[in-house]
Amino acid sequence: MRLTTKGRYAVTAMLDLAIHAEDGPVSLNDISGRQGISLSYLEQLFARLRRCGLVSSVRGPGGGYQLSRATPEINVAEIVDAVNESMDATRCNKQGNCQEGFECLTHHLWLDLSDQIHEFLEKISLEQLISRNEIQQTARRQDGNNDNRIEAFLSEAAVNG
Repeated sequence: MRLTTKGRYAVTAMLDLAIHAEDGPVSLNDISGRQGISLSYLEQLFARLRRCGLVSSVRGPGGGYQLSRATPEINVAEIVDAVNESMDATRCNKQGNCQEGFECLTHHLWLDLSDQIHEFLEKISLEQLISRNEIQQTARRQDGNNDNRIEAFLSEAAVNG
């Protein structure tokens, strides 16, 4: 069983939003630059996240997205569920028709695994992820890379401008 790009990107984008929340609304363009996720894909994901009440949008200059609830109140399973990502280890999408219209021998094993994965992700909040040292280090590196790209752009613009 594998979580697809949709679920992984949604969690990554929400974590980025949570990390940068103290700066005010965060633009999808900023998330796209830091995380290497296409802007159009983020727009689709955030439309779903907004419909599920996980984020809200702020319009106008300095606008972007912000979390609708505090980071301890948002868990990873909610994010994955919001983008309609199924955590399903069965071959039959939990339908029970995996072997010629009937359940296969291991159907309930894989169903139980799917449930365990969902329960595991329900226990992990954005706050818990933010507090991890390796995530903080990665976020600092990404912010530094963005600062370096901006400085290089501004230097090039000054030379060519």
